[in-house]
Amino acid sequence: MLAGSPGTEILPNVLSNQPFGRGRAALPRAAVRTVHPGHYTFAMLHRIWLFFAQACTLCVAALFVVSTLRPDLLPRQGVRPGNVIVTQETTTPVVSAKVASYADAAKKAMPAVVNIVTSKDVRSRVPLADDPLFRRYFPDLDRPATQRQTSLGSGVIVSPEGYVITNHHVIQGADDIQLVLSDGRRFAAKVRGTDPESDIAVLKADAENLPAITLGHAEDLQVGDVVLAIGNPYGFGNTVTSGIVSALGRNFLGVNRFEDFIQTDAAINPGNSGGALIDTAGNLIGINSTIFSQTGASNGIAFSIPVSLARNVFEQIIRDGEVTRGWFGIEPASVTPEVAKALSLSPVDGVLIRSLQRGGPAERAGIVVKDVFLEVGGKPTHSVPQLLSRIAELPPGSSAKVKLVRDGKAVDVDIVVGKRPKPAEQ
Repeated sequence: MLAGSPGTEILPNVLSNQPFGRGRAALPRAAVRTVHPGHYTFAMLHRIWLFFAQACTLCVAALFVVSTLRPDLLPRQGVRPGNVIVTQETTTPVVSAKVASYADAAKKAMPAVVNIVTSKDVRSRVPLADDPLFRRYFPDLDRPATQRQTSLGSGVIVSPEGYVITNHHVIQGADDIQLVLSDGRRFAAKVRGTDPESDIAVLKADAENLPAITLGHAEDLQVGDVVLAIGNPYGFGNTVTSGIVSALGRNFLGVNRFEDFIQTDAAINPGNSGGALIDTAGNLIGINSTIFSQTGASNGIAFSIPVSLARNVFEQIIRDGEVTRGWFGIEPASVTPEVAKALSLSPVDGVLIRSLQRGGPAERAGIVVKDVFLEVGGKPTHSVPQLLSRIAELPPGSSAKVKLVRDGKAVDVDIVVGKRPKPAEQ
């Protein structure tokens, strides 16, 4: 653009081969173009608008990314003064030990878990044997056929001398029991004693210097603790599954007379019965017993007998040859709101006595029907299973103080504990 000519622009002399002359007249006509001043203003505004639009686009994109990935970095707005949200935050960082593997626990416990193979003769009767016509022409049909039945289970070696704890239902009725160790060795075993009411059985292997498991403390368990289940599912051999303690003190299953199960979501399948439930240190904390399932396979709900109960049964069988439990001769019942209303009982946290064994320890001590037991031996009895467990712990012949409610009044009674009869004798 020439000085003093704001509306004139000089274009390069590329359209003409004529040389420049003197002054302005020497420029070719096609090389000079007049530009209006408003064109420059519009171009400048257009460039500013493009810059602004691009900046807004980048800001919106950045806000979207932050709100999606790190919404905690954005200030909270729009909360009404009346809507108060109360939250609790820890003042110290939570640091938990990271466990990459439970291989050490499994390696420690697996040699002490055995596969149990049992067999027995089962007699099956032909359905047509009851038909007189068939019995006339086929008299041999009346004879029951004998078949050899084999079943699988698991067990835990608890002593180097060859003592094994398993479930009563694993070896019930078996006339041949074989133990298969994790290293492939196979030994015959005999039943040393059983306790059907707790589903515990003790076997003695024909071997010594066997690998024994370390007994843990089920009393220290908490819901959420990691546990491992080891057993022989479907006959595959030693298998380890993991889970957590889902609940403690399960006692309303109706499986055993005395129940205090550990519930876990560790996979337990047919063949795992009698196997070990261990903690992350490889110590025995339970004997796998039963599962809740509609199909027979693991459904994430399994139950194990606490090692404290299994150990008590084991020690009594080894020492006395049988399990001895205390007995009051009572028939307890839960105090539901309906029962309390029907019997005109005041709401109490105890167990109702529904009936008494004639001549039993409770009747001799003066216990009457409709009494409500609150404590036995200084321990509370909130439910029927808990009351039965409290009584079973008492040694026969000892005296136990019972706190109860009778006609709305608190009464203390001393009962001489009797010996609980065997299941077949009751």
